[in-house]
Amino acid sequence: MRLGVLDVGSNTVHLLVVDAHPGARPLPAHSHKAELRLAELLDDSGAIGPDGVDKLIAVVQEALEAAEDKGVEDLLPFATSAVREADNADDVLARVRAETGVELQVLTGEEEARLTFLAVRRWFGWSAGKLLVLDIGGGSLEIAYGMDEEPDAAVSLPLGAGRLTAGWLPGDPPDPADIRALRRHVRAEIARTVGEFSRFGAPDHVVATSKTFRQLARIAGAARSAEGLYVQRELKRRSLEDWVPQLGAMTAEQRAELPGVSDGRAGQLVAGALVAEGAMDLFGVETVEICPWALREGVILRRLDHMGLGLIPEQPREAPRSAERGREDVSSSEEL
Repeated sequence: MRLGVLDVGSNTVHLLVVDAHPGARPLPAHSHKAELRLAELLDDSGAIGPDGVDKLIAVVQEALEAAEDKGVEDLLPFATSAVREADNADDVLARVRAETGVELQVLTGEEEARLTFLAVRRWFGWSAGKLLVLDIGGGSLEIAYGMDEEPDAAVSLPLGAGRLTAGWLPGDPPDPADIRALRRHVRAEIARTVGEFSRFGAPDHVVATSKTFRQLARIAGAARSAEGLYVQRELKRRSLEDWVPQLGAMTAEQRAELPGVSDGRAGQLVAGALVAEGAMDLFGVETVEICPWALREGVILRRLDHMGLGLIPEQPREAPRSAERGREDVSSSEEL
């Protein structure tokens, strides 16, 4: 059957259409994406203003039309931190439902972390052992740890790249004093959670998902997306530490010229890099492995499980970074 997942995130509204088959990986068929930046449309009271709601409704309607055109049988619509934390979230959800018929499920931060962890576990397989998963979104940072499909610990912190850029880095390029202040804030927030994870022992693999990590890995020398999903990609903390001051000294326009950095995300890259660097440092991580599956895939996999069409995690014959795992090149919702 053909499923669609509609992700109303802090940066984008993204429709991912996949074909589901019993016992097989969900195969991507179509992607429809619109940059909305809900996290930046909040007014002084923390509410999404009328113009922002109008834009959201228009984008959701476009996604619905795309889903219908592509023959989607079952649509899984959800929203993350930007809607979850808006003071007028109930009103926004009611308007979307009334004008589009879409009932957005608002995920908690912990649910985001758990679903992302599920996707990473299915991608790497059981032999990957204990996983520590980091995901930087537009509104929040998710961290999860475990050796099964359900993590032993999962948290969500208000450290998304879009949120922090809007609240802490108004300049272009940002003022060095603002960068230092944000660095202190980020590390203080992350440090509060380290103990919750360290009691479980060292992970066998540390995995990062999200556009922010993918872009940071690319500018640090990782393979281009055109080379395929199965190519091993990683980000080393030493490389990231070298890049952070360089990114902070650039304008958004200059960052957009870096390999793999999109115009829409260039303005958030400094904040995202500070979060990535802080997380890797405080958790004692030298290298993260980049996983192309994340929250959207986790939502799809959970629905397939409930339908009895779930994918049994394969047992890789080599190390978890082997090119044998994953899907076809177009399968990453971040790459489409």
